[in-house]
Amino acid sequence: MKRKPSTEATAAWTRLMRVRSRVLDAVEHDLKKAGFPPLAWYDALLELSRAADGVMRPVELEKHMLIPQYSTSRLIDRLVEEGLVVRRECDIDKRGQFVKITEAGRELQKTMWAAYSAAIEKHVGSKLSDADAARLCGLLDRLGCACDGAALAARDSVAAR
Repeated sequence: MKRKPSTEATAAWTRLMRVRSRVLDAVEHDLKKAGFPPLAWYDALLELSRAADGVMRPVELEKHMLIPQYSTSRLIDRLVEEGLVVRRECDIDKRGQFVKITEAGRELQKTMWAAYSAAIEKHVGSKLSDADAARLCGLLDRLGCACDGAALAARDSVAAR
């Protein structure tokens, strides 16, 4: 028989899900209050801005996004309508397509970073010391969230400029 989760593990799971939901809702609220589109727009634009030549296949974009995006095609449609990305047909496989960030998309992503970074500070950074944040990253890494935090932070900082 497989081991059941302990009361402590179940409590940790519940807290993790609640805090994720609450912090994302708070960040979304702050972005909306600042007059920006949803966080998924920023996330998609950031990933495209990081990609070689600003181009990705839609399936790659979905895999790289930090936010679950079950309707990536609708998100891409909205970004295209706003002139933030363009669709390009694949030269090799005419059925395939690529999404490319436009200059307007790069500008919006950079502009949104000011409000997004302020929200991160407000809802996370101001509540944790740097040492606490590093410890939390270590614990989350053990759950499979491992990524090079310094490299990710540096990329976010560069992409935001």
